[in-house]
Amino acid sequence: MDFLMSGLAACGACVFTNPLEVVKTRMQLQGELRAPGTYQRHYRNVFHAFITIGKVDGLAALQKGLAPALLYQFLMNGIRLGTYGLAEAGGYLHTAEGTLSPVRSAASGALAGMMGAYLGSPIYMVKTHLQAQAASEIAVGHQYKHQGMFQALTEIGQKHGLVGLWRGAMGCLPRVIVGSSTQLCTFSSTKDLISQWEIFPPQSWKVALVAAMVSGIAVVLAMTPFDVASTRLYNQPTDAQGKGLVYRGILDALLQTARTEGIFGMYKGIGASYFRLGPHTVLSLFFWDQLRSLYYTYTK
Repeated sequence: MDFLMSGLAACGACVFTNPLEVVKTRMQLQGELRAPGTYQRHYRNVFHAFITIGKVDGLAALQKGLAPALLYQFLMNGIRLGTYGLAEAGGYLHTAEGTLSPVRSAASGALAGMMGAYLGSPIYMVKTHLQAQAASEIAVGHQYKHQGMFQALTEIGQKHGLVGLWRGAMGCLPRVIVGSSTQLCTFSSTKDLISQWEIFPPQSWKVALVAAMVSGIAVVLAMTPFDVASTRLYNQPTDAQGKGLVYRGILDALLQTARTEGIFGMYKGIGASYFRLGPHTVLSLFFWDQLRSLYYTYTK
């Protein structure tokens, strides 16, 4: 039940935040491995990107990749939050004195995130391809010509086999380890502190909401460079064997980006990441916490 509630909570958040994921993906691919000022900026900021995509690609394009995004969120977060919830319920995250252990919390979050991300990697890759697809006048990054999620998965599987489907999976793990451990550790720690300080009444929804807002800020700052590198790894063109033609791995992607685009290149799309990750973290953790509270209230 923990896995189901976690997956549903993430899907609920995804419906609201997917347009920001589309914007974030395109901003991260814009000017890929090009020095600042040497390329045309189709998307100047988050709001300009929304207007441009809506005007050129149509409003429906802002929900591109929604099917794989929902499936990925259900798989990844169902496993991630579900496993973490079980560890929390089993008392594995607390010390002998009963206080929350930040080290155990971060380690559990990272391990749970790795499991979810690796299993859902093919879905995330297809989501990236679909969200990057755009009209030629505003296209950024390599353009795949997928017709939909199932067609894309079938085509990649037939051409490159299981290796092709899990291409970039190892590269996404550092991103998920950093993001997941930061998110779950800061959420649990902040929630504990707020409860101890008795700022809000016990079991108030405001405790989960404030804890999720703090967690969202921490995640954006820690994860964006890895997110940029991961997006580019997934979206790069491949040879006949399904091997990437631009980057050898996550470290190579980070180094090439830093060398050609500077430190700001590693934080491309941070505005979209903030507007997306903040609400997504708030909504998914809020829904998760409320669903668990309801479940445990009515099953006791």
